[in-house]
Amino acid sequence: MAVLEKVSSKGTVLSAEDIKRVKGFGCLQDKRYPDVFNVRVITRNGRISTDEHRAIAEAADRFGSGCVAMTTRLTMEIQGVQYESIEPLMAFLKGHGLDTGGTGTLIRPVVSCKGTTCQYGLIDTYALSERIHERFYIGMRGVKLPHKFKIAVGGCPNNCVKPELNDLGIIGQRIPIVEADKCRGCKKCQVEQTCPVHIAKVMDGKIAIDPQYCNGCGRCKGKCPFDAVADYIDGYRVYVGGRWGKRVAHGRPLSRLFTSEDEVLDMIERVVLFFRDEGIAGERLSDTIERLGFDYLEEKLYQ
Repeated sequence: MAVLEKVSSKGTVLSAEDIKRVKGFGCLQDKRYPDVFNVRVITRNGRISTDEHRAIAEAADRFGSGCVAMTTRLTMEIQGVQYESIEPLMAFLKGHGLDTGGTGTLIRPVVSCKGTTCQYGLIDTYALSERIHERFYIGMRGVKLPHKFKIAVGGCPNNCVKPELNDLGIIGQRIPIVEADKCRGCKKCQVEQTCPVHIAKVMDGKIAIDPQYCNGCGRCKGKCPFDAVADYIDGYRVYVGGRWGKRVAHGRPLSRLFTSEDEVLDMIERVVLFFRDEGIAGERLSDTIERLGFDYLEEKLYQ
């Protein structure tokens, strides 16, 4: 309550053009007041330095209500900023190496889980999302798209940051390679008991893992004492066409498993350019794929 009391408004009614202009800088009008805004400060997949934390806190005290909120895209929002304080605020942040944004028909800030510290993480989510941030959020900020474009990086199939519900999602994978000749058909198979999706099964005395239904979590690694499932292919599964909101769509995985960050980055660029060239203004990527067909998308991406 004390924070809300710090928000003041002069009651100045702004034009629709003024509101739209500052929204392009990441400043969203607080609907309770005609001239107060919440300003989004961009992070790198949710991470900022302690110096940046201090700068944001000082900016919130000097130019806003003294309150900072986190958005669903892991940006930080300085709340209660009067319209006349927006430009001084942005100049102050710029002086500390910080930018505002995260709105418009552009690539939005990438989000990632903490796959490098999670026990289930299969890929370095922070390293990959840093590269995505630099190459696409920053490097392609001048590329106008038919609609916003969201990217999420998940370290494993647990999907904590919901990669399948983003326009493009990346999920770390560990695909098991079964060597049936090493399997001894144990009555209490450790691989079978470990599988969280119950796909690994001993059938006719041999362990089998159906690749169509295996989610690539890699939890069976090292479980077989006879090394029947000792080798794996580590990689990245790329999903396209997800979204949430008024209409929810689950992204579909591309048919290819990618085995390097460079391959993933190049495919992201292909998907973005496909959306730019084939999409119609106002439609999300899921709409474009629904209109043109998933097979058409893959044909274009693999040319």
